[in-house]
Amino acid sequence: MSIRQANAAAVPTAGRKRRKAEKTRRKLSHFLWGAILPATILIVWQVLGDRELISPLLFPTPLVIADSFVWLWNSGTLNDNLFVSLYRTFAGFGLGAGLGLALGLFVGLSRSAEKLLDSTVQMIRMIPHISVTFLFVLWFGIGDTSKILLIAKGCFFPLYIYSFLGVRGVDNKLFEVTRVLGYSRFKQLVRLVLPATLPNVILGLRLSLAIAWVSLVVAEMMGASSGLGFLMMDARAMSDTPTVFVGIFLFTLLAKITDSLVLFAERRLLAWRDSFER
Repeated sequence: MSIRQANAAAVPTAGRKRRKAEKTRRKLSHFLWGAILPATILIVWQVLGDRELISPLLFPTPLVIADSFVWLWNSGTLNDNLFVSLYRTFAGFGLGAGLGLALGLFVGLSRSAEKLLDSTVQMIRMIPHISVTFLFVLWFGIGDTSKILLIAKGCFFPLYIYSFLGVRGVDNKLFEVTRVLGYSRFKQLVRLVLPATLPNVILGLRLSLAIAWVSLVVAEMMGASSGLGFLMMDARAMSDTPTVFVGIFLFTLLAKITDSLVLFAERRLLAWRDSFER
């Protein structure tokens, strides 16, 4: 290879490295800017607590909460209850989101199904979520079944609505093209409908995950013998405020992690969009 060819080959490589370094700097800058407010709140909270300007019973300092977390983890109490809550959340989310996506696509593709099912689904959606919690406990007990079904109910509707809207938002000319090309219904679904509805589906996933964690808290606080919500209720009865804050922070952290995972998948799956900023 000549020197000129080697230099020509090195230019794209150097450009890719430069873009990668710039992308890394942007991500780091975004993270640091996002961490400023939470870090400030924690520092001010700790200072106010050390100076006894806030009640240690109502607002234990972050260091006290951290000590409580370490004790709960080392004792095994947190591990067991955390595993139970994760199982309930993902089982309920998988059930509700899967059914919501399937039914939303089905109703979106069929006018007859829309006339038959959509009004009933929308009516059920209007039932306050917390009002059926007591019924689920009464019907299915305080075991995992009632928790999973309550979470599934909450996760169902965002996926149903956004997948339905995604299908109805596809340009009708694209459907005509697939018919001209002789696509079967299944091929039309895989090649056209699913890619076109993906932005809506991802938005529905994010909303469903948020509702899943809220539903878990409600379900475990209303009636449970295990889980993070039960741990928080038991701690409240004992006036163990640091443990309550441990539960709150864990729910917040888990919700943020799952939302970030969906955002990561969105960046990969929707990188083809012109409006998508990488």
